[in-house]
Order: sequence, then structure tokens, then C-alpha cells
Amino acid sequence: MAERADIHELYEDSVQNVENEVSFLKNTFRELTGRTAYVFREDFCGTASLACEWVKQGSEYSAIGVDIEPAVLEWGRRHRVSRLETEDQARVSLIESDVQTVETPKVDILAAFNFSYWIFEERAQMVGYMRRCHGALKDDGILFMDMFGGPESFEETREKTKLKGFTYIWHQAKFHPVTNHMQCYIHFKFPDGSKIKKAFSYSWRLYTAPELRDMLLEAGFRNVTVYWEGEDEDGEGNGEFTPDEKGEADLAWIAYIVAEK
Repeated sequence: MAERADIHELYEDSVQNVENEVSFLKNTFRELTGRTAYVFREDFCGTASLACEWVKQGSEYSAIGVDIEPAVLEWGRRHRVSRLETEDQARVSLIESDVQTVETPKVDILAAFNFSYWIFEERAQMVGYMRRCHGALKDDGILFMDMFGGPESFEETREKTKLKGFTYIWHQAKFHPVTNHMQCYIHFKFPDGSKIKKAFSYSWRLYTAPELRDMLLEAGFRNVTVYWEGEDEDGEGNGEFTPDEKGEADLAWIAYIVAEK
């Protein structure tokens, strides 16, 4: 089963819900600006599923995806862009480039999701990237990022999640408290016992919410808000994110950070 599996399909099934993300992006933008966002840029876009979902909203919507890996962009073109209606395909532009230097038309929304921007482990480099994001936005544009935290995020641990047809394993293999450097992997295991080890590898710095807020303000954003996930009746995350100045002292959490230009 491992030999027949496609790691990009497995990844999307495990960690992405692009329909919910588009809903959060467009609704939050409208709440904050009073207008509709049409032009979207997805940094570290990978397979560009989010960019493709964005343009499905209608003929006025366009998306730019930026990633430095040509192979994953090509996968996205073959398996995601090609599945769109012909008129929608023309409104998705995928660019092979470094997000630190890429030049694109100004956008309403810029998103850096799946914590990929944590690859910038030096503070000055991170602030520099945030300044580039600020410059890429229209005058009332908004930058959306996600982040995770909680005591469990500082541990070397494995978390297994059973999904339809496979098990997703999030592996925090190394953590260095002095620098907050972490080495993480995604593995997949199948019912027949076969595995894909280290399907994805991440070398990151674990940034905290106060650090990110301070850097975004330093980079020129006028207002930075954390959107915290609500809970269902069982105390589990319900997928609904609202502004929160304090958060909850959960063992593990995921939140959005929203920076207004």
C-alpha cells in the first residue's frame, strides 16, 4: 500500500481543509475591511490546493501560488490546477521562486500556512520576510499565518491519527530549548503494515505568539490579532476561530495570526 500511495494526496487528507480555510479567509477579510477580497497569494503553496479552491468562488477571483520546489509545483499543476474548470485554470498562477525575493502584483490577502514560514530561524530573516509580505499587499491588505503551541509542542514526541485507509504520524524528533529549533517529520502507516517514513521533513524554529506579534508590528503592520479556536461540548477544537487576547493554556493548540496593513 505504501508503494502505491501518493504522499501529496496523503498530506492533504491529513492536514488540510481548504474549503474551511477559504471560508475563514474571505469572512475575516470582509469583517475587517468591509469589502470583498478577490486577489489571493499563497506562499509556500506546495500543491496549491488552497489557491485552486480560492478561484472556484467565481470569475472575479484570482490566485498566485509561490513555492521554491519545482517538483511539487508540477504535481499541483497536474493534479490540482488541471482539475479546475478551464476558465478557472487561467486565474491560477504558480511561480517557482523564493518567497523572500519574489515579485508579484499586489494582493488583497497573503497566506503563509502550515507553519512553513518557520523555516526562517533567524529573527532578522523572519522580520525581513514579513516586510516583504507587507509590501506585497494592497493598502488595506491582510496577511494570514498559522501557528501552534502549548507545552506539548516543546516535547520530542509522536502523535498518531487514524484516518480512512492510513495512519498519519506527526513526529517531533528533536527540540533544542536554547534556540527553539525543532526537527519534525510526517510518516504514514497502512493497514497492511507498510510504511512511508519521513515522507515530509521540517527544520523549523518554534516561534511563540508574542514573538510573532512583535515581529509583525516591527515589520510595519498596524494591527495584529490572534484568532483562537473554539471548543465543542467535548472540549475538542470545533474549527471556528475568533479574536482572543489571552488564549487558553491548552497542552497543544493551533491558531491563526492576522496582520492588517
